Amino acid sequence: MVVSLLEMLRSGGYILYARHGQANVGIDQPTVNFYDCATQRNLSEIGRNQAIYYGRIFRALQIPISFPVLTSPYCRTIETGALAFGSQNIQVDPFLMEIQNLNGNLSDPEKSRILNNLQSFLEVEPPNGTNRVIVAHSFPKGVGLGSIPYMGTVIVKPKGPGNGYEVIGRLSFSDFYKLATTK
Repeated sequence: MVVSLLEMLRSGGYILYARHGQANVGIDQPTVNFYDCATQRNLSEIGRNQAIYYGRIFRALQIPISFPVLTSPYCRTIETGALAFGSQNIQVDPFLMEIQNLNGNLSDPEKSRILNNLQSFLEVEPPNGTNRVIVAHSFPKGVGLGSIPYMGTVIVKPKGPGNGYEVIGRLSFSDFYKLATTK
């Protein structure tokens, strides 16, 4: 199955939603300042290495990507995207910070609003022959795309605006690494 998944990714048409690299340096302050990384959790050295290798793996596997790669405004997602794909190839999308908010104490209407926006976001097909990469956050278990390990990737097939999306598969960082070293 993994080999056929690789061929599908090489053909394009998917959204690759990745969680940022390992981030266990610092803590998210109650009032995060997106321009001050000292107010939030940041990538560890392991997380930085994961991000670098993640980008190398995409290039080694010849998976076509449409740029820019979208990230949330948190320093850990921006740094992950920049290390993997180059800082000139990333774009911050403020909506993606709302994924992190799902882990907090939100009202049901607020959770529904975020999940509805996520659905609309994941329905949009990337440019022909490419894949869109998003670097953001994990979800609470059973919500949205579910729990995602550091540098794990959920492969989503958009069905077009108003038509939903389908989760095709999930790859951990080690799954991607194995693909690159056995191709």
